[in-house]
Amino acid sequence: MTHPALGARPRPVEPLPAGGPALELILCGPRESFRWATHDYPHHLAKWHCHPEYELHLIRESTGRMMIGDHVGAFEPGSLILTGPNLPHNWVSAIEPGASLRERDVLVQFTGEIADTLSHAFPEFAEVGALLEEAAFGVEFTGETAALGRKKLCEIGTLEGPRRLLAFLDLMATLAAGRGDRRTLSRCAPALGLHTPASRKLERVIGFLAVEFRRDITLSEAAAICTMEATAFSRFFKHQTGHNFSAYVNHLRVQAACQLLAATDKSVTEICFETGFNNTANFNRRFAAVCGETPSAYRAGARRIQRSSFRETEAA
Repeated sequence: MTHPALGARPRPVEPLPAGGPALELILCGPRESFRWATHDYPHHLAKWHCHPEYELHLIRESTGRMMIGDHVGAFEPGSLILTGPNLPHNWVSAIEPGASLRERDVLVQFTGEIADTLSHAFPEFAEVGALLEEAAFGVEFTGETAALGRKKLCEIGTLEGPRRLLAFLDLMATLAAGRGDRRTLSRCAPALGLHTPASRKLERVIGFLAVEFRRDITLSEAAAICTMEATAFSRFFKHQTGHNFSAYVNHLRVQAACQLLAATDKSVTEICFETGFNNTANFNRRFAAVCGETPSAYRAGARRIQRSSFRETEAA
């Protein structure tokens, strides 16, 4: 793996943000092994932040300054950057006060588990493993590789099911193949485990919620895990994750419901109460807010995907 040598470039002349980066919580959709999304600007997640996931980030509109680790530089429409786990980053667009941009960014985010699978389980993805090592320092793509990467990244948003996953794998293979069309940005990479007082508090409460989300959990009870007062904890959780506390708990419940809808024949009512919702009307409303459809429609779609995958496997 190559990365910028110390002294290879002058230090950035612009100061990096004061204080540590916010730790963002990434939530994949119920049918997703990775997250594809677009963001407007300004956006509550557009700040100096980091997360354990890898992120491939495309700027579609505006110019401005990007901060990737200790690197500060310019970006423009078409800038395509890959950041590794816990590498702080931010993109600040030069726009007039009060102005906004629709879908400024397109991005995919994926976990270290997926990265390890690509790097170690499939010999054909050896080049992807090398790229993911470089991502610890931030990687900017250029030339034909960037042009192909932009096109393939945007196309993922139009796909679903197995084709969506295949498009992601094709995107990563394309980016990895163009070794001459990329450069690393930051001189230093963070440790794979980011341990700050804020991150340790967040890890404790996230672990607690992952086990207890099926029952009624009060804000005060969760705040006590972090030894915080409820109001201060609510602000802390929103700042660190980008999600309201209750919305995050409901998302965990919906994800669990999706797994049961796809993998079991339990009734919607059974799944409603098993995953922590107190009535079916609330369950249907929360489920639609996350998935964009009713539980019954989700189950029907999941079964169609399963049957299609089975037929494709048999045909092969």
